[in-house]
Amino acid sequence: MAETETQTHDDIKALTFEQALDALEKIVDDLERGDVPLDQSIRIYERGEALKAHCEKLLKAAEDKVEKIRLSRDGKPAGVEPLDPE
Repeated sequence: MAETETQTHDDIKALTFEQALDALEKIVDDLERGDVPLDQSIRIYERGEALKAHCEKLLKAAEDKVEKIRLSRDGKPAGVEPLDPE
């Protein structure tokens, strides 16, 4: 992978889930239109794969947080345990 492609994919790490999902939807729209040159289609498809992986990672982290919530006897949240570091 070229250095500029690595830098392009590195910026994904800073995106929120919503930002990454919006970018992924734009890529899907661009590819579905079919008017993107082949070499550009390949590059944006690769970026789409990186965005998809980032969204999956953020969703997994959110699921982990929800699972860590402990309920007290009266059904109210008693606290949240921090996520285990990866």
